[in-house]
Amino acid sequence: MKFIRRAEAQWKGTGKEGNGSLTTQSGALKNAFYSSDARFADARGTNPEELIGAAHAGCFTMKLAYLLAEAGFTPTNLHTKAKVTFEDGGIPLIQLSLEGEVPGISKEKFEDIAGNAKVSCPVSTLLRAEIELTVKLMTH
Repeated sequence: MKFIRRAEAQWKGTGKEGNGSLTTQSGALKNAFYSSDARFADARGTNPEELIGAAHAGCFTMKLAYLLAEAGFTPTNLHTKAKVTFEDGGIPLIQLSLEGEVPGISKEKFEDIAGNAKVSCPVSTLLRAEIELTVKLMTH
């Protein structure tokens, strides 16, 4: 299966003083405000690290639900929190914290399947992806 999802970012001004908006194809984000202050301080708006955390928690949890079903288990509830660490201009660590209610599964089996989901969800494997860039400079 292959599909493409789209998102857009618009930015005006400098990195520090400027701000922008994010929009997703689904409409879940529509001109969502983001800025340097929202990234590096506790200001209004979203930021790339927060969005990566949401994407990773969501992807991991969905992959886990699929893997549990393949193993014959139906989760009652899966709750994942993601902590994305930004340090020295990079993201060296994402910590996923999972709580689950899965009737009939042993602790060991749950940990094993969760470990598989951690390494196999598409967002976990993202950094191995090929990145293509097309650039167009608009002049007036």
